[in-house]
Amino acid sequence: MRFAAVSALGHDGLLRDHNEDSLVVGAWTICASVTLVPETLMFPIGRPLVVAVADGLGAHPAGALASTLVVQQLARAGPGLADEQSLRSAIDECNKRIYEAADRDPRRITMGTTVAGVVLTADSVFVFNVGDSRVYAWNGFELSRLSIDDSPPLQPGQTHTTIVTQTLGGYPSYKEIDTHVSVRPLNDAERYLVCSDGLSDVVDDKMISRLLSDHRGGKAAFELWKAAIAAGGPDNITLALVEVER
Repeated sequence: MRFAAVSALGHDGLLRDHNEDSLVVGAWTICASVTLVPETLMFPIGRPLVVAVADGLGAHPAGALASTLVVQQLARAGPGLADEQSLRSAIDECNKRIYEAADRDPRRITMGTTVAGVVLTADSVFVFNVGDSRVYAWNGFELSRLSIDDSPPLQPGQTHTTIVTQTLGGYPSYKEIDTHVSVRPLNDAERYLVCSDGLSDVVDDKMISRLLSDHRGGKAAFELWKAAIAAGGPDNITLALVEVER
C-alpha cells in the first residue's frame, strides 16, 4: 500500500500581526493560526485526499474568515472530489459561501481569498487554483509550477506583483470564477509543494529547488519557512509538502 506524507505549517511572518492564511490536509485544518513546528500527517492513497492553502486577501476585510470558510468546506467535500467536475463544483461552493457570509455583515463586504491545492486519488493528481497561491512539482531534478497565477504579466525587472485578477469573493456582489484545473498521473517520484505567496514571492524557484533537493518531509517544510523568514518574512507563510511513500 502507498501512503501520502504531508508536512505542513502556517506562520504569520515577521511583519503581519496575525495570520490570514488557512490550510486543509484531508479532514485536518489550520484556520488562520500559527503552527510552531511542521506537522507531518500520513494518509493511505486511495480515497481522494485534498491538500490546499487559502490566502485571505490583504487590504480587504475578514480575510481570515474567508480563508477559514474555504478550507473547512474543502475538508467536508474532500472525500468526494474524485473528478474534475466535482472539484470545480466544490470550489464554486466555496465562492458562494464567502459571498453569503459577506452578505450577513456589511463589515465583511469584499472579503475574499485565494486557493491552491492538489487532490490525490489512487492514480491521479488534480491540481487547482484561483488567485496567486501556488502548486509546484519536484521530480528530483526539476521544479515545475503547475498552478496558473491569476495576475497581470510582470513588467521588466519585476519578480512578483500584489495584483490578483481572480479570487474567491473579493467583490461587492457575487462574481463567478473559472477555477484552473489540470490532471496528471500520480508519480511516486514527484513531490508537490502547495504554498501561499508569503513563500513564493520571496523565495525563488532556484532556492526552492535546492531545499527540496537537500531535504524531505518536515525538515524540508521547516527549511522553506526559514528561507522565507530570512528574506524578511513580509507576509503570512503557509505551505504543505506532499510526498508519496511505500
